[in-house]
Amino acid sequence: MTTEMGLRESKKQETRQLISDHATRLFIERGFERTTIAEIAAAARVAKKTVTNYFPRKEDLALDHHEAFTEGLARAVAERAPDEEPLAALGRTFRAALLEHNPVVGFTGTAFARMIADSPTLIARLRELHDLREEALAAALTAAAPDSAPAIAPRAGAALIAAADRLLFRRIQELTLAGRTDDEIEATLLPEADHLRALLAAALANDPTTMTW
Repeated sequence: MTTEMGLRESKKQETRQLISDHATRLFIERGFERTTIAEIAAAARVAKKTVTNYFPRKEDLALDHHEAFTEGLARAVAERAPDEEPLAALGRTFRAALLEHNPVVGFTGTAFARMIADSPTLIARLRELHDLREEALAAALTAAAPDSAPAIAPRAGAALIAAADRLLFRRIQELTLAGRTDDEIEATLLPEADHLRALLAAALANDPTTMTW
């Protein structure tokens, strides 16, 4: 039974990836708004209902890492070592993602970045995902905060951190659209991220939910 369930789950993941791959190709070729769910289903050779079962929102076909994205900052805080401060964990996690050229922090390639930039729908959805990312971080900081911390402190810390996070994401997309390679973007972002960390450290120096970076 366990093997059968494993095979079923593997098949589901394969189908999901197949649909996502065809959707991405069509979005890049035709534009997000001009591509229909029916066309994606035909390209993937599945029923239209199968597409919507895996991806209830059309935007999720393009931004299919949305769950990892919205949970990323919160997970860095929740899974940090017992003696590691939240800001230190967030800085370490971002640096690792930057060195990996991880798509979750904005490394998408020129064609994909252009597809997003040309779509008002995807720009709006990305803004929503950034908001959800901030809300999840605020919840994680609230869980980590000492009882003596002001109730608003986790939300204030999350707002400042999320603003820096959005700026770095947009910066990576901006440089991608300007034709920079991933290695060039990495070299540019490393000192810029350090600058933002210094600003955050100063702003949050006395915040009991984040401490120092």
